[in-house]
Amino acid sequence: MNQPITVRHPLTVVLPKVAPAIATSTVLILGRIWNANGAEHSVGNAALMVVLATGAAAAGACASVGRSGDGVLAGTCFAASGGLALAGVAGYADGLSLPLLLWALATAVAYGLAARYWRTDRRDTLAHERHMSEKRENHGHIERIEALRARTQIEVAREGAAYATALAEAMTARAMLPGFDPAQLTRAGLPELPTMHAALKED
Repeated sequence: MNQPITVRHPLTVVLPKVAPAIATSTVLILGRIWNANGAEHSVGNAALMVVLATGAAAAGACASVGRSGDGVLAGTCFAASGGLALAGVAGYADGLSLPLLLWALATAVAYGLAARYWRTDRRDTLAHERHMSEKRENHGHIERIEALRARTQIEVAREGAAYATALAEAMTARAMLPGFDPAQLTRAGLPELPTMHAALKED
């Protein structure tokens, strides 16, 4: 069973690896743009971001509690909370030191969470490929057995046809010999010959 060879585009390989850095960098840039447009030292804007970040964190905590907790939803809420906190600090602070420090921390955390997901995804992919390989091997084994069985049946049928042809030719040649008596064969326990032989004898 031949499988089609697929070549992945380089972007499909590189993009997931740089997505966490792109996300945190985008939040930092937007926060600094917000800072330049009046959010610097604005207590109201900072309080708003604190409330939003706290609400997102609380939503993530609620989503992760219990046996029916949704890990994806909880992770999304915590990521949103961290992004809002980073944007709030980047917008409120007057320098770049603290925003850059939080950006580096957020990027490291994002890569830590992404690495865990990548390991799980790679493990699932390897398990799926192993299962498909075993399935292909089993199917190939069954196909080989069926091919051998069909070949054996064809050979047996050919041998049977050749034997029947030789037997018919021998019986025809025997019937044409002088003094051939089918009744003697019947008395000896052999099956009665077809009426064709009797017609040949009469001729």
